[in-house]
Amino acid sequence: MGKPEPYRTCSLWLETAGDLTPREALPGDVDADVAIVGAGLTGLWTAYYLAEADPSLRTVVLEKDIAGFGASGRNGGWCSPFFGPSIAAIAAEHGRDAAIAVQRALLDSIREIGRVCEAERIDADYRMAGAIMAATGGAQAERLRGTVDDFHSFGFGDEEFRLLSAAETSEHIRAERVMCSLLIPHAAAVHPAKLTRGLAVACENRGVTIHEQTAVISIGNRNVTTEHGRVRAEVIVRATEGYTGSLQRHERLVAPIEDAMVATEPLPASFWNEFWNGREIFSDTPHMFIYSQRTADDRIAVGGMRIRYHYGARTPDPSSLDAEWKSIRSRLVELFPAVRDAAITHRWGGYLGFPRNYRPSVGFRRDLGIAWAGGYVGDGNPTANLAGRTLRDLILERTDGDLAQLPWVGQRWRRWEPEPLAWLGINAVMELLAAADRTETRTGRTSTLGRLGKALGLE
Repeated sequence: MGKPEPYRTCSLWLETAGDLTPREALPGDVDADVAIVGAGLTGLWTAYYLAEADPSLRTVVLEKDIAGFGASGRNGGWCSPFFGPSIAAIAAEHGRDAAIAVQRALLDSIREIGRVCEAERIDADYRMAGAIMAATGGAQAERLRGTVDDFHSFGFGDEEFRLLSAAETSEHIRAERVMCSLLIPHAAAVHPAKLTRGLAVACENRGVTIHEQTAVISIGNRNVTTEHGRVRAEVIVRATEGYTGSLQRHERLVAPIEDAMVATEPLPASFWNEFWNGREIFSDTPHMFIYSQRTADDRIAVGGMRIRYHYGARTPDPSSLDAEWKSIRSRLVELFPAVRDAAITHRWGGYLGFPRNYRPSVGFRRDLGIAWAGGYVGDGNPTANLAGRTLRDLILERTDGDLAQLPWVGQRWRRWEPEPLAWLGINAVMELLAAADRTETRTGRTSTLGRLGKALGLE
C-alpha cells in the first residue's frame, strides 16, 4: 500500500482527518452490480444510500488517489442551501413549484448530513449554527436585499432567510464596514475531509468495496477500464466533478476551476469573544467573495476571491497560488483587522466543477447503464448528499419519488468550447467580475460589468 504522508499536505482538512493510509488498489478484473468512479462525497453518498436501501447490491467504488483527495477534502466546509442558479432562475426555467422543491430539498440535505453523522458516529465537526453573508458596500447591499426578497416571494420566511441590519449582524459577527447581512439559520459547518473519510468507513461497514490508488481510464459499455483491470457492472456512476475531463471521451464536459484556501493559527478566546462569538459560517458578498468558518480548534479557514482556469482544462497540483493566498489574507484582515498578526499556517487549493450552463445535473441513462452527478459550481457539500439520494432512487427505479422529479434530473450539458476559446472566455469573465468589484467599491453602485459577467454564466 502507498504511504499517507503526501496526502496530508493537500489541505488542513486532510492533515487533521486521521489515518490516510490508502486502501488496496483494484486487484484485477471484477464483476459488480454498481461501479462508482470517484470516492468523493458524490460517489460515497451514492454508495451509502444504495447499500442502505439494498444490502444485496455489489457496489465497488474506484478512486485514483484516496477518498477525499479532491474537492471533498479541500473545500470550505460550508453546508448552505445554494444551487448554482438562483431560485428565480430555476423558476423561470422550470416553474415556481420546481424552484421551491429544489430549495426545500437542499435545506433537507443539510439536516440529513447531520443525521447521518450522528447515526454513523462520524466525528466531522458538524455544527448547524447558521450562515452570515455580509454586504460591505452599497452594491452588495442592494443585491443582498434582492436575494432576500426573492426567497420571501417564494414563501420562505425570516426563519429560513432573514435580512439583518449592521447592528443585528454585529450580535453574531463583528466585521468591518458591514451594512447589512443575510442570516441563514439552517446552514452548517463541517470538516469536509473527516466527513468524506468517515463516510467511506460507513460505506465499507455496509458492504461497499472501495479501491483507492486506481486510476480510471474510461467508462462505457457497462465496463470501467482502469490501470489495474476492468470492473464489469450493469450500472456505472460517474462522480468525478472537476476531474471529469480525465476520462476518455469526457473532455470539455466540465471545466475544472482552481480555488484557493488558507487557515490561520488557532486564535485566542479574546478574539472570538469580541468579534465572532458563535459558530456561524461567514462570507462577504462581492462578485469575488470569500467564504470562511471557525474551525473546531478555533482557526479561521477561509477561501475564495480569485479563481483560475488552466489552459487545456489541466488540473496541476495547486502549489503556485501565492497571489491568491495573499489576496485571501488581505481580505480577511480588511474584515477583521485583529487577525493582522495571526500566522497563516496552511495554504492549499483544489478544483471546482463548472459545466457550460452553470447548472448542476444528476441523471441515469438506463439504456446505457451510465449515471452521473456533478457540476456543483462550488456548492457541493449539501448538493452531493442530494445527488446520492437521487441516484439511489433513479438506479432502484423509485422514479415516482419527489427527488426523481426535481428539475436538475436529466439536465444535459453541452461541452465547453475548444481551446483557446474556453481559456479566453472563462478568464475574461473572471476579469469582468474583478473589474466590477473594483468599480463597485469605488462608486458604491452596481456595475454593469458584474451584470455582464453574470449573464455570461460564471456567477
